[in-house]
Amino acid sequence: MNDHEFKRFTDAATHCEMSNAAFLAYAVDKAARDLNRTAAEIATEREVLDELFAARRHLGRIHGLFNQVAKALNSGVDAPHLEAGVEAVRSAARRMEDAADALLAHRDGGAPA
Repeated sequence: MNDHEFKRFTDAATHCEMSNAAFLAYAVDKAARDLNRTAAEIATEREVLDELFAARRHLGRIHGLFNQVAKALNSGVDAPHLEAGVEAVRSAARRMEDAADALLAHRDGGAPA
């Protein structure tokens, strides 16, 4: 648990007028009572992280392809649909950033990323 997570944990316990140990025991018991929901919450976050990492790899490959396009353009090749391709990549990158920001905000309890 990092410092930010520990502070959020202790602040939550204080807000509920519980000791850290009592709050933790209550939270663990609540999670254990509904294992399907707990497992789904963990799996969903893991799946989102996996997809974000995959998207980052794909954007890296696209970067390499754009370098090849730039080389071709510098040799005089015509690229009539280049702007549409560039905009599609920009849109995908923005969606990926938004998804990462949303995930971080969720992990930080709704705080802006």
